[in-house]
Amino acid sequence: MLTILAAGSVFFPGLFLLSKQCLKSIPALRWSEGDAVIVSARLVSSIQAVMASSAGYIIASSCDDIIEDQHWLTSTYIMFAVPYFVYDIYAMFMCYWYKLRVKGHEEASAAPQHMWSALTSYLRREFLMVLHHVVMVTVCFPVSVFVRQGRGDYFQGIMFMAELSTPSVCLGKILIQYKQQHTLLHKVNGALMLITFFICRVLLFPYLYYVYGRYASIPFHLVPLSVPWHCNLGAALLMAPQLYWFSLICRGALRLFTGSSRSQRRCAGPTTTTDGGMAAATALQPANGYRAPSAEPDLATH
Repeated sequence: MLTILAAGSVFFPGLFLLSKQCLKSIPALRWSEGDAVIVSARLVSSIQAVMASSAGYIIASSCDDIIEDQHWLTSTYIMFAVPYFVYDIYAMFMCYWYKLRVKGHEEASAAPQHMWSALTSYLRREFLMVLHHVVMVTVCFPVSVFVRQGRGDYFQGIMFMAELSTPSVCLGKILIQYKQQHTLLHKVNGALMLITFFICRVLLFPYLYYVYGRYASIPFHLVPLSVPWHCNLGAALLMAPQLYWFSLICRGALRLFTGSSRSQRRCAGPTTTTDGGMAAATALQPANGYRAPSAEPDLATH
């Protein structure tokens, strides 16, 4: 157990440092420290998501009995991934710190000048995400490894597969960071993010209740009354932030596509001047469909 925890403690921070160094030193790139930190953090999150989703698929597909069947990869990957959530709190803070330092526009006057004030500001801004990570380490980890007693590996595997939505979230954040909201890639990725987040995270617990209902021959609407109260409480607490983050994604998608349509109409049609003449529409902003970057949902991977 300690060996697996140590491996995860080395792998994720090590991958982050290696990626950052490569982005800074490769002659064709030569990225700045801030850019390298931000992209490396997203890259590590995406790799962890692919690993978790792959492990989840292997586990879930190998369980015929969704309650009693076990797979060695379940507890192994839980222990390997726990250090990731600790590392990611640090990585998110470094991203926040460098974004404050390099933005240099609307947030410059309010940017914290000292590390402590930056940390306080970060905890206020990212409180829900930090809380999510802390709960994953202090509650979900011991429950999944010690309290379950080896039962329900299928459900654990399905929950791992929720990470399928993380790569598109990370790519979207990178595109927003580098002002690429007007590109086709950003629009396609936004649609993919909306779909995968809804399927993998919003529908996650309703699906688990449905599967258990079929297993136990219980109608779907009666499943919450048939499982222990702490299962319902845990599901509700884990699903609540997913619904909140999904609402932010929906708002961003609405701004993206409706804003793009309005901008195209403005570009296509002439505008009436104050004296009744007609003038061509000029000096329009890029049709990115987004408000200021500070209004965008800054989601984590997980």
